[in-house]
Amino acid sequence: MTFDELQELHYITPIENINSILKAGILSHNKVKRIPHKSVAMDEIQERRKKVAVPGGRPLHHYVNLYFHARNPMMFKRKDSHKELCVIRVSKDLMKLIDVVVTDGNASSDYVRFASSHNGLDMINKELVFARYWNHDDPIEKFRHAVTKCAEVLVPDKVTTNFIIGTYVSCEESKTRLYDIIETFEPAFSITVNPDLFFQ
Repeated sequence: MTFDELQELHYITPIENINSILKAGILSHNKVKRIPHKSVAMDEIQERRKKVAVPGGRPLHHYVNLYFHARNPMMFKRKDSHKELCVIRVSKDLMKLIDVVVTDGNASSDYVRFASSHNGLDMINKELVFARYWNHDDPIEKFRHAVTKCAEVLVPDKVTTNFIIGTYVSCEESKTRLYDIIETFEPAFSITVNPDLFFQ
């Protein structure tokens, strides 16, 4: 994948977290522990991620993890809670920051590769990452594709609000709820209803 082909990055979060995100930015796992919030993460996955260190960098929990595409196995596991969730659209310009890291799959996977954001896009398989589905007759291929669908962009500590360019929600009900939170936020950003992203 090239930088020109990349449109945006995604962050999955409960709508109830938006107010604190608009005040403090999107925080890493370690930093967000200090403030009240709701998590979509699974405990067993977080235990695994806690043990991972980014090569040449810091422990994984010191990074904000963004996805290239939110329609992925993580979202699929949370699809029944879609009304409570939103996807924050993050500007791809964030990739130009120093110390940003790209992974070619879920960062806690055993065989994932890490690279700097300056050349990390070279290892992203666009067709696999943006595929609608990751089912395969071969269970090994299915597993590998699921890992690839969760390719990440890792940002040290926080993503500042100036990189937020909009949000996606699954339905009009969620849009109304989110709008009530962000209507006084400046500058305003768009809310787009996109049920397909949430497997609806």
